[in-house]
Amino acid sequence: MSGRESPLKTTLRIDFPLGDRLGPGKAQLMELIASTGSISAAGRAMDMSYRRAWLLVDALNHMFKDTVIERQRGGSQGGGAVLTEFGQTLLERYRNMERRLENALKEDLDWLEAHRNKDQ
Repeated sequence: MSGRESPLKTTLRIDFPLGDRLGPGKAQLMELIASTGSISAAGRAMDMSYRRAWLLVDALNHMFKDTVIERQRGGSQGGGAVLTEFGQTLLERYRNMERRLENALKEDLDWLEAHRNKDQ
């Protein structure tokens, strides 16, 4: 597949002890919270309920020693949410791991693409 990227994709999911996971869904939620400043807006953008988004935020905050996402209360505009410095670093490192994984597996993905049954 010279010069073109394989349509095959890898997915990075890190399984922590006791069932915690860090994967593309939580990473996307963190990105959307960073860009919208809102857990509910991020959840809506991902077509999930506020409760589900809040549970994922809570899970992220309990997975690490440092807080990932801080909720901001009140004010005339209501509350909001922001990624902490640790949360920003976590997201950057996760995205970097995804890129490294994709690069490391590029030859194998190209080989799989060249040999897959494209009628399936």
